[in-house]
Amino acid sequence: MSDLSQQITEDMKSAMREKNTIALNTIRMLKSAIKNAAIEKGGADAELNEAEIVGVIRKQVKTRQDSVTQYEDAGREDLASKEREEIAILENYLPQALSDEQVAKLVDEAIAETGATSKKDMGQVMKLVQERAAGRADGKALSQAVMAKLS
Repeated sequence: MSDLSQQITEDMKSAMREKNTIALNTIRMLKSAIKNAAIEKGGADAELNEAEIVGVIRKQVKTRQDSVTQYEDAGREDLASKEREEIAILENYLPQALSDEQVAKLVDEAIAETGATSKKDMGQVMKLVQERAAGRADGKALSQAVMAKLS
């Protein structure tokens, strides 16, 4: 079991003891999503590594961000607020995000390494940048940074 997985389990126990229902429900949903991803990967006994768990957490955060937007558009601030609380809980498990300067540096290095000159080469650059970012930057932000450099 990975360190992150153990941390999530410990936090779930703490939330139970503290009777923190929002944290408990959020962590339970996260554990379920991680288990489902592990089953998809390799069957009932499979486990995810740290990077894969971070990917699942990012997906959960993104889903909730989309929900916040929809709830706000529908005028349901109460539900949007609950989703924001869940996002805050989930973000505790994500690694420190890369700064804009760090992202720009990664993109520059990847472009230099691949010899990319136009948007045709974006796939190669994105693959390298995503590997090196290792879940510490949003894919959309990386894509925009690469596009800006290759235009």
